[in-house]
Parts: sequence; C-alpha cells; structure tokens
Amino acid sequence: MSIPVRPGAARPAARSGAPDPLAPLLDLPGVRDAADAARAGVDRLLGHRVLRRESAGVSIESALRGARASAALEGVDVPLAELRAGGSDDPVVQGALRVSAGLGAMVETWQKAPGQVLARLHVLAAADLADRAALGRPAAQAGPRLSGLFSLVTGTTTAPAVLVAALVHGELAALAPFGVADGLVARAAGRLTGIARGLDPKAVSAPEVGFAQLGREAYAEALAAYASGEPDGVARWLVHCCRATEHGALEGLAVCESLLRG
Repeated sequence: MSIPVRPGAARPAARSGAPDPLAPLLDLPGVRDAADAARAGVDRLLGHRVLRRESAGVSIESALRGARASAALEGVDVPLAELRAGGSDDPVVQGALRVSAGLGAMVETWQKAPGQVLARLHVLAAADLADRAALGRPAAQAGPRLSGLFSLVTGTTTAPAVLVAALVHGELAALAPFGVADGLVARAAGRLTGIARGLDPKAVSAPEVGFAQLGREAYAEALAAYASGEPDGVARWLVHCCRATEHGALEGLAVCESLLRG
C-alpha cells in the first residue's frame, strides 16, 4: 500500500472532486480504532460542565502542563509546582513556555500561512538556544518537504483531525528543519493543527502530557518507525499519537475536576 504522506513526500490534501490521499490512513492496522478513541476522549473533555464557565482557566493550565511535558520530552523535567512558581530558567523550559503561551494567537494564521507561523514558533522555542540570525530560518534543504507539509496544513481532507495533527508533528520532528528546538516546534505544530481543525477548539487538552506519560523511549521509537516510511511504521506513529491524545484529554479532565473542587 502507498502511504499518502511519508517522510520526504508530504502531499496536499484532496482537492474538490479528487480522491483524498489521506483516506487510506484509516485502513492501516489499528489506526481507525485509535482515532475514534482519541476523538471520543477529547469529546468527553469538551462536554465537561466546568468548560461552560472556566474554559479559559482550563486552557491556561493545560498549556502550562503541556509546556512542562514538552520540555520533559527534551530531557528537562521540572516539577509542575516549581514551574508554576517560576522556578526554572532552563532555556528549553523557557522556550516551551513561550511557545505554549503564544499558540492562541497563531491558530487563525496557521492554516493560511503555516510558514510564517512555523518561523514564529522557532523564534519562541529557540530564542535562548540558537544564534539570533538562525532563528526562524529552516535549512535550505528542508524546503521541498516543508512545501509539501504546508500543503497538508492548508488543504482539506476527510481524515480525522487527530491524524492530520500526527502527520504534521511527525513530519516536522523527522525533518528537524531548524536543527535546534525542533521537537518543541513539532509538538506545538501538532497541537495547533488539532485546535485549528476542530479536534480541540478550546485548547483544553494537553497532548504533550500524553506523549510524556507514554514515555520518551516510546516516543522516540514511534517517531523512528514513522521516519522509516514503511506502512507499519506510519501506523505505529499514528496510533501512538492517538493514544497520547487520549491521555492528554484525561489530563484536561483532571484540570477540570481540580477547578470544580476549587
């Protein structure tokens, strides 16, 4: 079977009247069930009564937890209480915090000008890690794959949003176009895709937490499987992302319950 989107060959989503190139993803082993479970998990979160009055508070806390988890996936694990108190000046942590804080303002632009947003994400993520001249500037050799990725972001498809987010995340993480802070950028782009495509329009889940809970080793192995371009490897990554999304929705529910208890 030909994989519609694989490293080095990201394609735009379907045009009107044309076959949807992402549709076959649902036929990969375990992907359809995993995507349905992820959607159901996020829907349970979105139905929580706290969100009728406290969605902004849940979104802020979920963003903080997501930033902590994204930094942990880079090897910098700071306790949440310490992070909440502003107790870490680690550049990876600070980059993750800046990215999470800035996502809300990027949602509308993401599906119109993804290159612009991607550059901004890197500036935020790598401000204390890379030379100023390199910020927001992907390597020249990354251009063709990024063009394909941007077509995926701006295109339409019938594939579930969780799968499109996984593809965006996987492509950026595998490509590593900037050479510094690419993991932070890839996870943020995946989250943006989920928000923009209606998976989690209120931004109240924390998929990064899901990835961290599944483990750094499992994350690296699933990403390597995706980078192989083999159908089973792509399926493994998609299922892994769906499971992380489920866990991230549970984290959002935990935030809701804590606010409910006061």
